[in-house]
Amino acid sequence: MVTEPSVTLAVQTRRALPADAPAMALAHVDSIRSLGPAFYGADLVDAWAAGVTPGMYVQAMAEGEVFFIALSALDGQPEVLGFSSHRPDGGDDGASCYVRGGAARQGIGSRLWALAEAHARAQGVAAITIEASLPGVPFYRAQGFVEIGTCDVWLRSVA
Repeated sequence: MVTEPSVTLAVQTRRALPADAPAMALAHVDSIRSLGPAFYGADLVDAWAAGVTPGMYVQAMAEGEVFFIALSALDGQPEVLGFSSHRPDGGDDGASCYVRGGAARQGIGSRLWALAEAHARAQGVAAITIEASLPGVPFYRAQGFVEIGTCDVWLRSVA
């Protein structure tokens, strides 16, 4: 197995805007396609990635979900390396974090998660709930989450 050397990236983080949605979708699909195959079959990875569209982030933002993105200049152009989000939902808050495979395990996800969590707490959120995919479970455990159960999630692209 060949492991690529870790590259230190100059990363900026900020709250995402609807105009960031296409780049967020690219980062999300990259995360699914690069990290998902270690846990899921090709058909499921393809179906999962097929359900990701820029419009889903724009709609989520319009409905109150808050996103943060990490950006780095690659080949002279800013690229979204990943995002985190939280969705205020009464006293319980749903959240997520995705990072491109090439940017994984470099602290970017943890930085993004800290932004989403801090924003959620500042909004008075009492608890944060995650429905993590299998690749995300170790990440969320490292952030202090405890697994309380498992569930099946139907993909929009398959349903």
